Amino acid sequence: MSTILIAAPEHLQALKESDDFSDAQTFSDSEALRALEVITRKRPTVVALERLFAATTRGAALINRIKADPKLASCEIRIIAHDSEYSRVPGARPDSEADSEADGAADGAAGSVAVAAPAPVAAPLDQTGTRRAPRFPIVDGVEVMVDGNTATLVNLSLVGAQVVSPTILKPNQRLRIALAEGKRPIRISAGVAWASFELAKAGPQYRAGIEFFDAEPDAVQKFCDKKKRS
Repeated sequence: MSTILIAAPEHLQALKESDDFSDAQTFSDSEALRALEVITRKRPTVVALERLFAATTRGAALINRIKADPKLASCEIRIIAHDSEYSRVPGARPDSEADSEADGAADGAAGSVAVAAPAPVAAPLDQTGTRRAPRFPIVDGVEVMVDGNTATLVNLSLVGAQVVSPTILKPNQRLRIALAEGKRPIRISAGVAWASFELAKAGPQYRAGIEFFDAEPDAVQKFCDKKKRS
């Protein structure tokens, strides 16, 4: 049986001393992306995550990536505590859709962890009550500036947008967004309605729903008409 173990560095040695994980290939919690590459390539029988790591957004994202890969359907995910007790998480589903991220939550009892169901990858703005106008998918490759950092525009409406950014975005964060339009960008004060962390093939990224506060409807509509998918 092949096993991969992921935990904070201070817990790895103690967990390796247990019979279940003495032969496991180990990764620290900061090596989640490298661990995912090995998991995808080697398809281990068991992937064990220390419960404190599993309760983080990074841990939940890793779990959901494994569950979303049909090639890893036979992989057993174990959430383990310091005393090496564990709970199982259902493996990959063949009909799963790709990458999503969800928060996990550890309860107080050792060895017991609850992992929340994954959030939809393309979470609609109206899940937080911000969608008040039709939303249009945008053609691939359209970039916008979010607080001076480049982000990819996923969809757009007169009152908000969905973006994917390599820069951290957090719910309730206030920001400025700029839509490149001719010589004069459309500048909008906005806020993050929701955000999720994802482990994408290109690296960590944040998907977020943005709510506009002072957008000029005519300018945004003109931009949308040019960039929306036909």
